[in-house]
Amino acid sequence: MKKILVVFGTRPEAIKICPLVLELRKRSSLKIYVCVTAQHRQMLDQVLESFGVEPDYDLNIMKDSQSLFDITSNVLNEVRSVLNTVEPDLVLIHGDTSTTFATALSCFYCKIPVGHVEAGLRTYNIYSPYPEEFNREAVSLLSKYNFAPTPLAKENLLREGKSAESIFVTGNTVIDAIKYTVRDDYRHPELDWVGDKKLIFITAHRRENLGEPMHHMFRAIRRVIDEHPECKAIYPIHLNPIVREVAYFEFRGCENIHIIEPIDVFDCHNFEARSYLCLTDSGGIQEECPSFGVPVLVMRDTTERYEGLNAGTLKLVGTNEEYIYKTFNFLLDNKEAYDKMSQACNPYGDGNACERIADIIEGKEYTPWKPW
Repeated sequence: MKKILVVFGTRPEAIKICPLVLELRKRSSLKIYVCVTAQHRQMLDQVLESFGVEPDYDLNIMKDSQSLFDITSNVLNEVRSVLNTVEPDLVLIHGDTSTTFATALSCFYCKIPVGHVEAGLRTYNIYSPYPEEFNREAVSLLSKYNFAPTPLAKENLLREGKSAESIFVTGNTVIDAIKYTVRDDYRHPELDWVGDKKLIFITAHRRENLGEPMHHMFRAIRRVIDEHPECKAIYPIHLNPIVREVAYFEFRGCENIHIIEPIDVFDCHNFEARSYLCLTDSGGIQEECPSFGVPVLVMRDTTERYEGLNAGTLKLVGTNEEYIYKTFNFLLDNKEAYDKMSQACNPYGDGNACERIADIIEGKEYTPWKPW
């Protein structure tokens, strides 16, 4: 029986990898162990509870005001003991977090093969997003299995010299997660508050946007919401105190913007499914919202999800206040432009990525994901 260790530590990772854990546990030829680093504690626990995934190992590394140095060194050292205990045949990691990078490095030192889920995303700007772009590029140097979500991600890996035999186009596991979470009968008091207004869903937390860029982002949103009484906005706020300070300052006194505490993955996906438009600097939401026909304005200067730009489901608006304001306003006022984005094809998956990955690990034949 092949022993598989799955390691993750943040809420976004958990959303995308818990469905894979559930699929892997169906396979009788595999013995699955789950290790969480708890790089994010509270928000990670929400997702674990939602999917019913109990970790075998919990490193619980999170501490107040933790730095990248803290996270990386703690994960590197703590994961080593888990590797020595489990002696896995393969370690699965996801995406681009510091947990992902440090785990891959620990596996390299122990000469244990790595499977990288969501491999091949690139901006080719090492500081944007920071530190995620470095993390994913570095992991690609070490991974034996590269589970690329799209053909474009595969092309990136091939261009960097990865062997074609190591790359598998699977679709993105976040589309699989939606099958577990979105429900027709879903209710929430905040959605009752929105009523028949247009729901604008906001997420913002990116490290490189902290400070002035976030002030610009939130001021633009505030201006548009003030001018459009047919809209109500909901912002599940990040736990980062810097984010909270900026949000409470810029959105103070605006009756049509609700800042709420972080919501679990079930709430998040169901809010997205009922939204009219989303403004975000997050990664996964760029993949999730197109599944619901919800246009996304990406408040970043770069994105590693060019498929959405090419398909027309996303627009990159940066952090300039005037540009965000004008683009946001334009989509609210121009139905033709809005419909073009909302009706674009989702290029990120068909909901069977986890099954493909499990088949590959078991050595079975698989059919690559093709978006068109």
